[in-house]
Amino acid sequence: MARNGALVPEAKSKMDSLKTEVANSLNVNLKQGYNGDLTSREAGSVGGEMVKRMIAYAQTNMK
Repeated sequence: MARNGALVPEAKSKMDSLKTEVANSLNVNLKQGYNGDLTSREAGSVGGEMVKRMIAYAQTNMK
């Protein structure tokens, strides 16, 4: 059975703020709402950097 709900609803705002922070640091023009005008490279770089930061955070906090 598919489950589309968030496990932790509060996480959405944290993920949005992380996305904004990463986009700003990479000089990607991210706006509120729809961002379909981003190139695949820009969107991928934001997503990839978010994953790298989340992994680094998890590694430092699991010790």
